[in-house]
Amino acid sequence: MPGIRRLHGQRSVDPDGPHGRIRNVNRREFLAAAGSSSLALSLEPRAFAARLGGTPLAFVTADLEHHVLLLDLTFPTILARFETAPGPRSIESLRGEAAVVAHTEHGLVSILETRPRRVREIDSFEAPRYTAVHPEARIAYVTDSARQEVVTLDVDRARVLSRTAVPGPARHISISPDGRTIWTALGTAAERLAVLDTSNPRRPGLVRTIDSPFLAHDIVFSPDGRNAWVTSGSERRIAIYRAGAGRPSRILGAQAPPQHVAFARDKAFVASGDDGTVRRHRLDGSLVREARVPIGSYNVAFGSGCLVTPSLGQGTVSLLTRDGRVRWVRRVARAAHDACILVT
Repeated sequence: MPGIRRLHGQRSVDPDGPHGRIRNVNRREFLAAAGSSSLALSLEPRAFAARLGGTPLAFVTADLEHHVLLLDLTFPTILARFETAPGPRSIESLRGEAAVVAHTEHGLVSILETRPRRVREIDSFEAPRYTAVHPEARIAYVTDSARQEVVTLDVDRARVLSRTAVPGPARHISISPDGRTIWTALGTAAERLAVLDTSNPRRPGLVRTIDSPFLAHDIVFSPDGRNAWVTSGSERRIAIYRAGAGRPSRILGAQAPPQHVAFARDKAFVASGDDGTVRRHRLDGSLVREARVPIGSYNVAFGSGCLVTPSLGQGTVSLLTRDGRVRWVRRVARAAHDACILVT
């Protein structure tokens, strides 16, 4: 196949080949908004940030259209489309310069890079779900629910380093800020959570499992590492665990499940796609504000002072301020499952 090279379970896509091309779109709109053609000469996020004074960018998955969008969050404008394998679902930022994409139904993981612009694929999966990125090493941890594994990736080399078996179909995953602990929910509505030790980042080890007070869905560590927030896949509840604890220290009321969480320093944002809301909480769990967003806005991501939530059902992206107020909503695709911030 032109433009594709296979080696040891990895597919490297030539950026100039038919499957690796990065195609610019909305060029006139972008140039008019930017006011200078020189701003469109590079698509690297940090180059844009330097020229535009720290403009935040986001990758957004277009699940039904086989590409990932590069979106300028200021205008907002679609800057480029990174063509990928079918079904890009979850996406996680790597150092604000690259991203790891899981194609669950096709058993692939893509690594999207902006410098140089290319898309690399690893086909050593059955059903990759979600990704956590090590805070210091260029290592990513991807859950494979079909194989019941947490798969460790060397991102620079685009290859599998190790596979850690877990006692269930691992799905949502989070790593502590110190990079020493991983938690993953063993299903979309999981009775148990698995705890992995990552003192050896290249080869995590299963330590124990924790019983959830409800059927768990998402897991996210707070920025200070003191707590982990666990949402429900079946109830209007959220559990807050202290680091190392086997039982939650607090149970919060929530909107319709499943809920997803993102943190912004001393703030927690919880999205409920079925209710079309994003709630802002303090780190102690107390509710501050609720904002309305399009129905189907399940996932939520924070970075560079921006909070984004894409809508799987409506193909929109909503931008919220760091205090939890909606700034704008724009339709960008037929379906948009996930997003991540590139400039942080």
